[in-house]
Amino acid sequence: MPMSVIMPYPMTDHVIARIEAKLPLVRLWEAEGQTATIREVSAQIRGMAAAPHSTIDAALMDQFPNLEIIASLGVGYDTVDTRHAADRHIVVTHTPGVLNEDVADLAIGLMLSTILQIHDASRRFRAQITSKIVAEPLMTLRGRTLGILGLRRTGKAIARRCEAFGLKICYYGRTMRESAFCRYFSSVHALAEASDILMVVAPGLAATKGLVNASVLEALGSEGVLINVGRGSVVDEKALIEALRRGVIRSAGLDIYPNEPNVPPALIALDHVVLLPHIGLATQSTRRAMHDLVVDNLLSWAAGNGALTSIPETSWASKLR
Repeated sequence: MPMSVIMPYPMTDHVIARIEAKLPLVRLWEAEGQTATIREVSAQIRGMAAAPHSTIDAALMDQFPNLEIIASLGVGYDTVDTRHAADRHIVVTHTPGVLNEDVADLAIGLMLSTILQIHDASRRFRAQITSKIVAEPLMTLRGRTLGILGLRRTGKAIARRCEAFGLKICYYGRTMRESAFCRYFSSVHALAEASDILMVVAPGLAATKGLVNASVLEALGSEGVLINVGRGSVVDEKALIEALRRGVIRSAGLDIYPNEPNVPPALIALDHVVLLPHIGLATQSTRRAMHDLVVDNLLSWAAGNGALTSIPETSWASKLR
């Protein structure tokens, strides 16, 4: 009997079609009585396809006693209770390595827009506020230092691009990585002190939650700029809003938020902030590659070949099957 897969929340037609071509799929979000549907299919379910920003908690997992794999869409997986999954020997997969270049491109665009006030100048020009198209004198990249929080695949791609701008580049991460042009700092606080621009690319983990707090923002300084293309949970959102209000830092550019799609009105109200609707992974090629990797993980597991991109917290579980 083939492995049955459940999809608690809707995903793209492409993902659905590819799964249904090979495996029985339960579209839970379409069920009129979800509790009754789960009771009916629970014993058959061995795989789960998880949409981004959907909560996959212990209570949901435990309704499927034979669940073996959760294929999550996205690089971050903080919406999945990975500790419970590991305790139950459930493998969790994500979709790394397919969006590095596109996110790096977006990070550069967001950085430039924030520092050079491109978005704000465009808004004022369109509104014909001709008396003051630029709210205040523009910053420059000349002589600036970029601090990258998380020098992994995407962080390295950003560093390569920023090297061409003549920026000094430094970084902080859980492990020191060999780099010919990036200086390592042993704490995020020290990194912020040394940086004019703090680029957050770190994953959303328990260890990184709220890592960029009020103290780090103070260290970044009144001319500092925060850019976040990593995970929203890495930045203390309340502390960021307060820092922007009080002029503790100069500005921020964000493509990611702790509670997507909800963004606090207090953040939206700030003029010197560039806010994007999480479009770092929105290119056609990236989306297709991510969606395919979700399906490929499920199909590989169903064929007995193991998971392709299991997360570190549960990669060992595949060996127990």
